[in-house]
Amino acid sequence: MHDTSNPAEPQDPPHVPTRGTLLVDAQDKIGEFRGEAHGLWYLRPITGGCEWSVRPEDARPAGPEQRLRAETTRANARSRDEYL
Repeated sequence: MHDTSNPAEPQDPPHVPTRGTLLVDAQDKIGEFRGEAHGLWYLRPITGGCEWSVRPEDARPAGPEQRLRAETTRANARSRDEYL
């Protein structure tokens, strides 16, 4: 039987996360999901600062240890009245 599937067919786009979801990019940088535009996802450092863009396939949800570290970093920054 001949295989009629086409491996070049586009895959379903990744599910767009909820705003505020912590994600890890391909360089293991943790950021808060801010939005999607032109096929890119925009992440923001958890302590504030400039957003950066990532391709959806290069981002994954932060694991439990990464989330805990990020939340601790955020809480420490707030306690020092740093820009968020």
